Amino acid sequence: MPEKILLVDDEPAVLQGYQRLLHGDFDTDTATGGTAALLALEKNGPYAVVVSDMRMPQMDGVELLAKIKSLAPDTVRIMLTGNADLQSAAKAVNEGNIFRFLTKPCDKELMVTTLTAALMKYRLGVAEKQLLEQTLSGSIQVLTEVLSLVNPAAFGRAARARRYVHHIVTSLSLGNPWKFEVSAMMSQLGCVALDPATIDAVYAGRELSPEEQARYDAHPMIASDLLSKIPRMEPIGWIIAHQNQPASVEGDITDRELAETRLGAEILQVTLAFDELLHKGQSRAEAATRLMRHYKGWDRRIFEALVELEPETADKQIRRLPIAELSPGMIVEQEIHNRAGVLVVAKGQEVTMPLILKLKNLHAGGAIDITVQVSFPKAMASKSS
Repeated sequence: MPEKILLVDDEPAVLQGYQRLLHGDFDTDTATGGTAALLALEKNGPYAVVVSDMRMPQMDGVELLAKIKSLAPDTVRIMLTGNADLQSAAKAVNEGNIFRFLTKPCDKELMVTTLTAALMKYRLGVAEKQLLEQTLSGSIQVLTEVLSLVNPAAFGRAARARRYVHHIVTSLSLGNPWKFEVSAMMSQLGCVALDPATIDAVYAGRELSPEEQARYDAHPMIASDLLSKIPRMEPIGWIIAHQNQPASVEGDITDRELAETRLGAEILQVTLAFDELLHKGQSRAEAATRLMRHYKGWDRRIFEALVELEPETADKQIRRLPIAELSPGMIVEQEIHNRAGVLVVAKGQEVTMPLILKLKNLHAGGAIDITVQVSFPKAMASKSS
């Protein structure tokens, strides 16, 4: 997609002059006034750069660029101003709403130089954001796979929680759904520090010794500490740390994140309790009703969404395959235990190359059978049919 620049002024003749000045050098759109600029941003954005006049009726340049900063934080913002507006322009710079300001009249050379610098800033910002997102995604994938290999029971619970949370977030039309789902997927990460037998006892409902209970109760903080080392994961770490306790806010959570983070902790706490009740044999309606009575005053829609959640459908292609024929992307449709009865792979786990290697090694040692029951994503199923 080409990097577009939006020019904003309340005088159409001025905009036409800018377009003639920049013709052949940049891809530009124009908007007459602040309201038109916001509509253009919604309809034709994202824009790499927005250049706005300071003095405009109804919505001046400071107000417009502040709104653009909120709606499109990656967009680089430039203001054109007269000498009488320098104080307002300086205020906008200090508040972080603009990258540069230019005084009118502005010649072509200065305008081109400034826009070129703005485009370079935009490209660097986008590249950094992509790198950060890819690093974050890769880190989560690695941690998830480590959990699945080291503690399959904990991984299975986290995978179920993620499915519940995805349904709740979709039902409530919440923003930033990835934060809620990653919190669920990483909620059991601290269990890598525990004896798998302890996790099995917890999920089976067996009583723990005081020492085992204390170690188990500490797993949310272990996960939170691990995730705090990854950029942008601090709110998720906070949500996970509060999965078993009231979501009172402290630390570095900002006002803007407050409501979202508190809600994330509440949703995670409810879904983990819901999963535990289902595991003990209660129906979805029974579990949700019991939780609604326990968590009085919480958003009823959370509990209603859990009742509405359909069980995983059976209309998927399931086969029993030799381990040598497994491929990444398949889904394990059974719990796999070794000869001693220890869970080594949870139901619902995605097949990956490390998992295939683990199964091959276990089979070579005589610990498991040679075949595994798996299902296929639609794309794989169509290729194999």
